[in-house]
Amino acid sequence: MTRWWQALVGAVVMASVVGLISSAEGLCADDGSEPSSADAAGASTEALIAQALVDITSDEVEVRKAAAAVLINHGDIGLIPKLDEIREAGGRAVRVAIKPVVDMLKNRANLSNESSDSRRSAASDLAMAGRVEAIPYLKQAAEKEAVWWVRYTMDESANLLELQSDDSTVQLAAVKALGELRSQNSVSKLQELIDAGTAEGATDQQRTVATAATAAMSQIESWSWWASSMETLFRGISLSSILLIMSLGLAIVFGLMGVINMAHGELMMIGAYATFVTQQCFIAWFSPDVFDWYFPIALPVAFLAAAGVGWVLEATVIRFLYGRLLETLLATWGVSLILMQAARVYFGDLTAVIAPQALRGGAQVMVGVYLPYNRLFIIGLTIICVICIYYLLFRSNLGLRVRAVTQNRNMSACLGIPTRKVDSYTFAFASGLAGVAGWALTMVGNVDPGLGQNYIVDSFMVVVTGGVGKLAGTIWASLGIGGLNKLIEPISGAVYGKVFILVGVILFLQWRPQGLFAAKGRSADA
Repeated sequence: MTRWWQALVGAVVMASVVGLISSAEGLCADDGSEPSSADAAGASTEALIAQALVDITSDEVEVRKAAAAVLINHGDIGLIPKLDEIREAGGRAVRVAIKPVVDMLKNRANLSNESSDSRRSAASDLAMAGRVEAIPYLKQAAEKEAVWWVRYTMDESANLLELQSDDSTVQLAAVKALGELRSQNSVSKLQELIDAGTAEGATDQQRTVATAATAAMSQIESWSWWASSMETLFRGISLSSILLIMSLGLAIVFGLMGVINMAHGELMMIGAYATFVTQQCFIAWFSPDVFDWYFPIALPVAFLAAAGVGWVLEATVIRFLYGRLLETLLATWGVSLILMQAARVYFGDLTAVIAPQALRGGAQVMVGVYLPYNRLFIIGLTIICVICIYYLLFRSNLGLRVRAVTQNRNMSACLGIPTRKVDSYTFAFASGLAGVAGWALTMVGNVDPGLGQNYIVDSFMVVVTGGVGKLAGTIWASLGIGGLNKLIEPISGAVYGKVFILVGVILFLQWRPQGLFAAKGRSADA
């Protein structure tokens, strides 16, 4: 930074301040009153800020630090445009000195932002910056905060900053508060206090703080175990929901027709790509204001696209292979390869669907337990699908026909039930369910040609373990396999976790070959 630039900046800033002071004095002289102490304090603060804006461009490090401290303590967000101008024209040293000032002023202003996410992010950033000047602002904002999780973050940030205090009383209060808050972010800081208090030559005050920090760490670790267990349970339910919505159609087809449909995963892929195409149509033809509506509209599109492909597949391939398990397995596996390559040629290897605003983020239900909205949505969708399928199968005439064909195809045909039509419609409906699964899965991952391959094996294990054609068995098997998968993964890893699940399913089927819910009565002997 050259001397002429410092002189120019100083002259401009000082001229502005002098003008303001002169205007204030003129106003006072006009009305015949003496300047008040508040006016004098305001003018003094403005002069102090003006001088700090000049000193921030100094070549001396200590002068820049002192100027930054003045701007942080007395400035507000209105200074940011001036600081940006100085930063753009200044050198690297000036930019380094100005950055924490700008960050501090922005975060301090964001503590009163309308968005709860912005307020919480500002509180976290202030704690990470380590500026103790932010403590009173955090405490003041916490007193006014209505959202409990944002207030929690503000309290946590203020106490984290108070750990830097030289007063052991303040440190002890902060340590106790962080333990009561079960703050995971304070673990490293508390460990530093423990190490300092247990080192040779530690003072009595350090030992006292270390003892309190040890008790706080115990509280945090105990709660962390419970929070981790609850998150593992939620992840298991989430995976189980995905497997269940994928397995519902597979269970109906397998139980009704005795068909092993290896292309079921690709039908799910078709639903995902139908969602992607719907999104692209909204981007191309509709206003951005209605963009989020693409997702609900994509639901019937995904269902109909997958159902249509399933209906064609049943009419052209599967209809001629009923009762021949090996042939249907090989034929549908070939169809799955064709569909994957077609998707790869047309769409490429990787595409993505933008989640609607309502499904972004998540709910912080308690300390350490965060539930993403997209996963909660999939769980809710699965519950709705199960209820609808239960009503369709057990409370409707169509369901009565489907169950009749499933139990005894020949007798159903003799009673006038069109078994071929039932097969065709049921296969199309089951394929549509796979499309719905693909529609939902776009919220938790990318869309690629191999999307269905990630779930098809687990889905078959769910169907076989639960009992062929048994809705209740499919539900319980998906909960068991999904939950065990997420329980084993942290211990053995994802690959070995799937291996252990597969071995467990094989051993279970050796004990109960017909699954959890076996067929009873004459249908069991058919």
